[in-house]
Amino acid sequence: MSDTIHNFHIPVMGTGHSIDTPIRLAHLGITSVISIIDDVLLERLRKYYTAQYNLPFERISPREEDGRAKRITAYLDMVHDIVEIKMERVRSLPFFEKNEKSRYFELLPDTSTLKQSYVELMKLKPGVIRDKFAQELSGRMRPGSIDVNIMVKVDRLRADKHGKPLSEEFSDAKAALRGYAKSKVDSAMIFSAGINQSLYGYMTRYKDFYRDQEGKIRKKIILKVSDFRSAMIQGRYMAKKGLEISEFRIESGLNCGGHAFASPGHLLPVLLNDFKEKRKELGTQFQPIIRKFYDTMGWSYPESLEHHPEITVQGGIGNHGEVQRLEKGFNIDRTGWATPFLLVPEATPIDSATRIQLMNSRDDALYLSGASPLGVPFNNLRESGSEKWTMGRYEKGKPGSPCPKGFLVSNTEFTEQPICTASSEYIVQKLEQINTGMEPGPEKDQAIDKVLAKTCLCEHLGNGVLISLGIVPAKRSPQAICPGPNLAWFNRYYSLEEMVDQIYGRGKELLSKDRPHMFAKEIQLYVDHFRSLIDSAINNPREYPSLHTFYENMQRGFEFCKSIAKSVAFKGENLPSLSEAIEKHGKRLEEIYQNFKLRVGEEVTS
Repeated sequence: MSDTIHNFHIPVMGTGHSIDTPIRLAHLGITSVISIIDDVLLERLRKYYTAQYNLPFERISPREEDGRAKRITAYLDMVHDIVEIKMERVRSLPFFEKNEKSRYFELLPDTSTLKQSYVELMKLKPGVIRDKFAQELSGRMRPGSIDVNIMVKVDRLRADKHGKPLSEEFSDAKAALRGYAKSKVDSAMIFSAGINQSLYGYMTRYKDFYRDQEGKIRKKIILKVSDFRSAMIQGRYMAKKGLEISEFRIESGLNCGGHAFASPGHLLPVLLNDFKEKRKELGTQFQPIIRKFYDTMGWSYPESLEHHPEITVQGGIGNHGEVQRLEKGFNIDRTGWATPFLLVPEATPIDSATRIQLMNSRDDALYLSGASPLGVPFNNLRESGSEKWTMGRYEKGKPGSPCPKGFLVSNTEFTEQPICTASSEYIVQKLEQINTGMEPGPEKDQAIDKVLAKTCLCEHLGNGVLISLGIVPAKRSPQAICPGPNLAWFNRYYSLEEMVDQIYGRGKELLSKDRPHMFAKEIQLYVDHFRSLIDSAINNPREYPSLHTFYENMQRGFEFCKSIAKSVAFKGENLPSLSEAIEKHGKRLEEIYQNFKLRVGEEVTS
């Protein structure tokens, strides 16, 4: 948001891979995002970190009334307190020495007014003027924001300790929101993975999501959106409740980590251009509705305020040249960098074995899998601890997971109450159904593979942090991780300085010149995805029109990308690779589509 210190943020990574990143980096002014889906994991981390910082700890039982929300509040309050402790220590350090204070300022972008003031201070001679300037500059130092993320579709209904269903306000997403709303932190809540109108409506109970009498919002709202239309729909819905969107966060549909929410063939540059051309509407359309709500409530709204939400983007960014393309070519305010920070030990809590795997991984080790119980494609790492554990259970005749947390329960194929498709309860019954109902052959094998691909993400995505902090042993804690394809080009451990300099275009370039442009990689990924969609829908005529639409959207995207490829490249930006991708994968797309038409005939557009 407009008051951030850096021009980038570190997005949420799984349930555990950025869970303590604010503790690690916020005192250096870097904003990062915590997942608050797993209150069990948060409680274990709270016990660990309170001991590290000599803070009080009193266990909060999951069976306690509103225990989930209380655990989330307690963890965020603890993170807030630790960040304040660390920030105050940094402020109190002397200037003109190599320490965390000089590091704070040297990491800042060169365009930062704070950085420029620091450079001026370094030039001053000792004396009263320098001392006064130093004191003023120390007072301007602020930590990075402790932002949080909720996947809005992960909203299981809960039961009390007697098995009696609780009311809707105790659902997983609402309890998480309540835990954040009651916490000390002044930051932002990011809503991702769809729309949950009930959850959005629940926000209206908490005044911190609205402007106070000074016109400030303590808890801001960030929406992760797939396209401009979605931004308008959700923004208008929020506006009617008086809620302002501080930022719309756009993510590549496939060139990202974690769950991959592919668009129907809309390439990222096309989506970004849409926001660039229409972004004024995001202020002018919503603000009158918001003002009307405040008037109805009898609240004051700043008369002269013109609110314009920020636009940020993340997914597959690799160097400063691409940052320049996004900022100058599409008027993007900031960028998000997740996957590269998996190889920055100072920034992210990952067990050493998995980190080594990541460091040595190449394209063939990074794949879009069916591991998620949500049924959404999931970026995965081959031969991860989680994958080995899952197959080992099957080979021992015990397929599936005991499902210790149950955050992703959703399936009622065999039960009245929803269960998880990665659970033993589901997999055993599904395999029996396949074995008794299908003849041996490739289709049966594929059906079995699809069932066995499901992994216990609730548990496994949090194990890396527990192992790295010495809370649990690695041999009993299988680790899942969800890097994006961009990781293939990062091949060693990096210092925080190296990665921040990569973002800002300072120092030595970390990546090979052969690395394709982020837009080129996305083209390849979308053509690959188109082929998989056709393979899965070939016998389902109802899907044919959507495949035709996907193809047409891709064609329009190619035309738009051609204009980018012909433009002047920013330093380090591999635009030739974009031209090559359009040529190569354009032919692939056409071949795939024409072969599809030959197989299904004119039904494809009907």
